[in-house]
Amino acid sequence: MIAPRRLVAPVNEFARYLRTETVGGVVLLVATAVALIWANSPWAEGYVALRGTVVGPASLHLDLTLAQWATDGLLAVFFFVVGLELKRELVVGELSSVRQALLPVAAALGGMVVPACLALLVGRGAPGMDQAWAIPVATDIAFALGVLALAGSALPVTARVFLLGLAVADDLGAIAVIAFVFSSGLNLLALGAGLLGAALYWWLQRRRVRAWWIYVPLGVAVWVAIHEAGIHATIAGVLLGLLTRVRPDDGEEYAPALRLEHRLQPWSAGFCVPVFALFAAGVPVGADALREVFSTPVPLAVMAGLLVGKIIGILGFAWLAIRITPACRPRGLGWRDMAAVSMLGGVGFTVSLLIAELSLVDQPEVLDAAKAAVLIASAAAALIGAALLVRRGRVHATPAPPP
Repeated sequence: MIAPRRLVAPVNEFARYLRTETVGGVVLLVATAVALIWANSPWAEGYVALRGTVVGPASLHLDLTLAQWATDGLLAVFFFVVGLELKRELVVGELSSVRQALLPVAAALGGMVVPACLALLVGRGAPGMDQAWAIPVATDIAFALGVLALAGSALPVTARVFLLGLAVADDLGAIAVIAFVFSSGLNLLALGAGLLGAALYWWLQRRRVRAWWIYVPLGVAVWVAIHEAGIHATIAGVLLGLLTRVRPDDGEEYAPALRLEHRLQPWSAGFCVPVFALFAAGVPVGADALREVFSTPVPLAVMAGLLVGKIIGILGFAWLAIRITPACRPRGLGWRDMAAVSMLGGVGFTVSLLIAELSLVDQPEVLDAAKAAVLIASAAAALIGAALLVRRGRVHATPAPPP
């Protein structure tokens, strides 16, 4: 009986390790690097063949490629965790009161509107821009927080609170874009079945049912119905996350949302998102490919939106919110600190890659260039943001001169 107990600790410790934002970011980077190296190696045909391998029952319209399974299936788990985080922040967290929510919501709105408008301006008239404008609206919450944890530890804790609130509100906006912009051929019967399943999930939560063997098949059924309805299947994950109970009952140590987030975060960060990146980030990065990235409208629009539009939108709308609403600047943060944190909003990465695949699915050549633009802009935003955070951290670490 002792041996099994010895096996539990390493597994739990590994899961705890994967929950940390920095480790999740490193795993994601490794998967991205593997994808880029593989796609630009002599074995690139094997990478393309693996991505295109079809798996699943055709009778249920689930005969999807492995790349599609990663996008529609594994990212549904990621978005379920995002939904849990959103629900927690909206009910008991940083977005739970109007005054608390004003600044991050305004900053997130600016971080979506300005990049989208700038992308439309730079890429005006280019094929695919009718939907590709949405690519730079997203922020990769996990990666951005990971960079802040690595480079901004000397800043006040309010920096993380601001970035978390901003990224959560930004995720909510990106989810709305995915739901409304990239849904086609709506199947009302399937949609009704999905909503009925979601309502049953909510009712079971209200009845305090805890049996996983009920929730797992129900969650899969809702995912299948939403997929069949013509809405991107990741929305099923968000929907169920938002319907999960976040307040613990009397005598209950943890609410279901916190328990689920604790259990699923390692799977999301350590498997689901990296596998998606493995299939999504493998784009050509040779001289010709890079020339196309820096000379064609769509990738230029994406980079402009992420690198320029994000920081202008976040800072600009934050300034407006402080001037015309009861919102106030986070305690201990100056505008230069806010600028450093806002730069991390340009790390689009996971969600931007997803939106790129949805918006340019019929234009593979433009898609590869747009995904390369996402990777380049996200890396640049992370590096610039990290440099600014380190510099601001030194300022905060310097003792004030004696009076």
